[in-house]
Amino acid sequence: MPLRPTAAPRNDAIAIARVLCILGVVYVHAWTGRTGEELAHMTGTGEEVLRWVLMEGLGKSAVPLLGMISGYLVAGSRRAQSWRSHVAGKARTILLPMILWNAIAIACVSGAALAGWIQAPLPSSAHWLVEEALALTRPPDINVQMPFLRDLFVCMLAAPLLVRLPVKGMMLLAAMVAVLTIGGWPQPLLLRPLILFFFLFGMIARRLSLAERAAALPLANAIAPFLLLVPVKITLSLSPTDFPAIHPQAMAALDLATRIAAALFFWRIANACAASRARDALLAIAPYVFFLFCCHLILIWIGGPLLGHWIGPAGSPLYPAFLIAQPLLVLGASIVLARAVIAISPAAARILSGGRLAAPARKAGAGLVAVRNPA
Repeated sequence: MPLRPTAAPRNDAIAIARVLCILGVVYVHAWTGRTGEELAHMTGTGEEVLRWVLMEGLGKSAVPLLGMISGYLVAGSRRAQSWRSHVAGKARTILLPMILWNAIAIACVSGAALAGWIQAPLPSSAHWLVEEALALTRPPDINVQMPFLRDLFVCMLAAPLLVRLPVKGMMLLAAMVAVLTIGGWPQPLLLRPLILFFFLFGMIARRLSLAERAAALPLANAIAPFLLLVPVKITLSLSPTDFPAIHPQAMAALDLATRIAAALFFWRIANACAASRARDALLAIAPYVFFLFCCHLILIWIGGPLLGHWIGPAGSPLYPAFLIAQPLLVLGASIVLARAVIAISPAAARILSGGRLAAPARKAGAGLVAVRNPA
C-alpha cells in the first residue's frame, strides 16, 4: 500500500532540498581566478582534489534532484492537464525569469568587462546576444547554469502529454533518454538530456510513492551508494590516463549512476533536516533560492575578482577557505540584492523570482514569504 504522509513535512523537505541543491550548484561555478590551462596544471594537488569533491559531490550531483522535484510536483498538478494554462504558468515562472536574468547578466558582466573591471565574455554579434539570452542551441557564456531552466521549460511543454502516460511508458521513455545520453548520440531538443530523465524519474516517483519510501530509508542505507560512487567518479575524472576520453560510454554510465545515487542522498538529507533544528533556518532561506540560482553567476563574475584581489586565486593559502565559503557568501549577497529589489519594486521581484517572492506583509513582524511553490 502506498505511503501517504501529510503534505506539510513533504513540502518542507522539498523546500529544504532545493536550498541544499542550489547552494551546492554554486560550487560548480565557484571563482578560481585561474584559466582552464592553469587549473589543469594543478591536477593532483590537494586543493584541486578539494575543488573536485565540492564540485562533483555537492555541485553537479545536486542538479538531478532539482529536476526530479519538478517532475514530482507536475505529476500531482491538476493544471498540467490543461496545456494552455500549464504552459502559460511555466512561461511566467521559468522562461521569463531566465530571459530577464540572461539580459541582466549581459548588461552587468559584459558591461563590467567593457569598463575594464573584469575579464568576461563580450558581445560579438547579434547571434551571440540571441544565444546568450535564449540559450537556443548552446549554454550561455555568462549564465552557464541557465540550460537547466531552458531544458526544464521544454520538459514542461511536454508535461501535459507525459502525465497521461502509464508508469511503464514513462520508464521506457526515461530508459531511451539514458541510452541516448550514455551512447553520446545527439538529439535536437535538449542541451542536457538528463534533465528530461530526472524529470520523468520524478513523475514516476510520484506515481509509485518512491519519495516517501526513500525518506523512510535508514540514513546509512540512503547515503552509502553516493559515498561509494563519488570517490570513484572523481578518481577517474582526475586520472592521468584521461579515462573519460578513452572510455566515454563507461564514464557516462558511471555519471548517471552517481547522479541517481545523489538524488537519493540529497532527498534523504533534506528529510532529515526537515525533522531537525535546522528546519526553520533552512525554510527561511527557501524563498530566496530561485533568485540565488539565477543571479549567482553574475555575483561570482563581478564579486569573485574583487574578493580574489585580497584572498588570492586558486593555489593561494587563503583560497581553500574562500572556496568552501563561496555558497554562503553568494547566498548572503543574493538575499541583500533580493531585498533591495523588493524595496524598489515588489513587482520586479515577483517577476525575477518567477513568482516565488512577495513583498513583506504590512503588519509588524511579518517577513518575506513565498507566494507559491512552482515546479
